[in-house]
Amino acid sequence: MIMAIDQYILDKLRSNLPFTPSSDQDVFFKALASFLTGTSPIFILNGYAGTGKTTAMAALVGALAELKKEAVLLAPTGRSAKVLMGYAGAPAHTIHKAIYRQKPPASSEEGGFGVFELHPNRDKNTLFIVDEASLLSNTPGGMLFGSGNLLEDLVSYVFNGKGNQLLILGDSAQLPPIGLDLSPALDPGYMEQYGRVIYMEMKEVLRQSFDSGILYNATLLRNNITEGNYCLPEWKTQGFKDVRRIGPADLTELLNDAISRYGLEEVVVLCRSNKRANRYNKGIRSSILYREEGITKGDRVMVVKNCYQFLEDVPEMDFIANGDIAEILRIHKFQERYGFRFAEAVLRFPDYKDAEISVRLLLDTLESESPALSREQQEQLYQGVSADYAHVKGKRKRYNAVREDLYLNALQVKYANAVTCHEAQGGQWKAVFVDKAFFGEECDKDMLRWYYTAFTRAREQLYLINL
Repeated sequence: MIMAIDQYILDKLRSNLPFTPSSDQDVFFKALASFLTGTSPIFILNGYAGTGKTTAMAALVGALAELKKEAVLLAPTGRSAKVLMGYAGAPAHTIHKAIYRQKPPASSEEGGFGVFELHPNRDKNTLFIVDEASLLSNTPGGMLFGSGNLLEDLVSYVFNGKGNQLLILGDSAQLPPIGLDLSPALDPGYMEQYGRVIYMEMKEVLRQSFDSGILYNATLLRNNITEGNYCLPEWKTQGFKDVRRIGPADLTELLNDAISRYGLEEVVVLCRSNKRANRYNKGIRSSILYREEGITKGDRVMVVKNCYQFLEDVPEMDFIANGDIAEILRIHKFQERYGFRFAEAVLRFPDYKDAEISVRLLLDTLESESPALSREQQEQLYQGVSADYAHVKGKRKRYNAVREDLYLNALQVKYANAVTCHEAQGGQWKAVFVDKAFFGEECDKDMLRWYYTAFTRAREQLYLINL
């Protein structure tokens, strides 16, 4: 009986694939059919670029709908959730949105905006599909969200519902969370603490994928990573239309062409450092967008620190996350306070149903070489704001007033035409320009992962600058 059910599910999976499955895809479908009818709680699929993981997942989501099996699609960031929704053809949410709910502060230690506690899971017999799992860390990220451990909270939430299962998708060749050598969510040994794990790797590159220079060169990198050969391969661009080596003399013209063809939202330059990204952003704004003045309407910015204010009328978002990208719709009322520059603005967030949000921007981070305000700068801002509330009686009342202050919580942003590879992880653009990264003299695993991650951000066109 079980075998018959497995076969029925397998047939549904195969029928939702637009072509004959590869051997890896077919093995995955068979293992998945058994998983869905079995008792194992966790399935990890480590799928490399070009192996057909995306099409297999689209087939899975289609089959689940036909089988009337409940599914919840999740991703770590707004941008990765949008990518997942695009290829799966079904709604997808950020992990934070799905598993946390904001709780008013019970004490001054929690801050004026409260904390986000783990929400009870009312879903039963549901498959939770989590994409871009290489971004998930098991290191403490602060107690504002649940236990402070996102991976642990995710697992706890999923299995708080009876009969639920967890399908984890990722690519171990990409950069792991900062400070880690391996993504814990893709490590079956680590995940076994939560229950029996089925683990599979998709390694077989689809024949049609080799028509893509992006995937061909990404595969060269991945092969070196998995073989422990930490040397850069010889890039192959000849014979491919989607990958091209370029020099500094051609950069402005090709960036301009790409923006004209794909739109500003679909073009990005990936760099090793914020300092390098600043140089590119300055050049793009002056030479291509003709914006000599400061930040203005039409500029694209990336949020560089989580923000929990400004969202009273925006149900799509519980907080504005580090890495979210927005477009400036309107900007006005520039001012200086506490030694910093601020502006009032209206932003559009394309990864959240084009939500429009009125915010206060902190402008000092726009061209800073540090990822966000330094600890010293943050302390300076805090002390300046605190002085304005010295007249408020009651320690807790004063503390909460400071924590809710819109200057203290002003949105920290950088220009988003050029970003670091870590900031881009989880997202995809139609045209990606990869700047030659400045590593040490010796090749290492981190270097190969950096290039692999950068290359696989491109959907249609990849430009290699000075490579």
